Amino acid sequence: MLLAGFDAGQTQTRCRISRWDHGDWDHGGWTTVGEGRGPGVSHLDAAGGEERFLEAIRVSASTAGHDPRERPLSAAVIGASGIEHGSALEPRAAALMSQVLNVPLQNVAATGDERTALWGAFPDRAGIVLISGTGMICLGRNDRGEEHRCGGWGWRLDGAGAAFDLGHQGLQLTLRMADGRCPDHDLRRQLWGALGCTTSAEIKALVIQPNFEPADFAQLAPHVVACAEAGHPDARAIVTRSAQALAASVHTVGQTLHLSTPAVVGLGGALEHLVSFRQAVHAALHPLLPGAEWTHSAGDACSGALTMARELRLR
Repeated sequence: MLLAGFDAGQTQTRCRISRWDHGDWDHGGWTTVGEGRGPGVSHLDAAGGEERFLEAIRVSASTAGHDPRERPLSAAVIGASGIEHGSALEPRAAALMSQVLNVPLQNVAATGDERTALWGAFPDRAGIVLISGTGMICLGRNDRGEEHRCGGWGWRLDGAGAAFDLGHQGLQLTLRMADGRCPDHDLRRQLWGALGCTTSAEIKALVIQPNFEPADFAQLAPHVVACAEAGHPDARAIVTRSAQALAASVHTVGQTLHLSTPAVVGLGGALEHLVSFRQAVHAALHPLLPGAEWTHSAGDACSGALTMARELRLR
């Protein structure tokens, strides 16, 4: 079977086309045929959302070597930012996939990228993935196949522990520094310099612009974490609050799924690149869920999408 797995974020989309040779995961049943990249996606209901979704699939599949006439796909699955599991967006996105890939509708599926990340990390066992990049989400699955999710409801409503939240809190702190509510610090000059601003009024004018995105807050997170490492008490408090929020999500997922000793994989730029922040999350989780074991992911989100495509085709 020739299968395609997609991982679609807001900045780029990855596609992996692989052949499944009816072996099993541990004995190398997968053979990668091609990998490609394309533009990112937005919410389907956003302006131009469907067009962006179609273009992301078309370009990433094409650069991965997809040719519907020479090498038709047996099944395909996409994990995409903004697609809520169980919502009407899933069948709507699947119909678009079927159209652009020329694959029968019953052999395609669209879901949230957190689910393909979970299936990539744990293709054949229970576990929890904690993702903290620009945004955050936590998702787990137990041995009965039950899933539970915490977080990931968008930056306007949720996201404590995400990089955008670290940056947002840090920027709020600099405004308190600027007007004298707390002592000034070089962190203010660093964050304002990163944004090209010199006054509080300029900061306010910048963040209300429609093109100011969560990623613009997220770029400030490394400065906040570095300041915390240097011992600044307010920056340390931001890191501690964010770490505790992520730990609470993992704990809640573990409790809900009755996982007292879960395997946990941390994903996303904030956890992967901000070492002291990752350590703070580990420390915050231990008293809440002492049996949790941090481990490495078995595969990436494209691997998870391919596993789901295989199950879709074999069901």
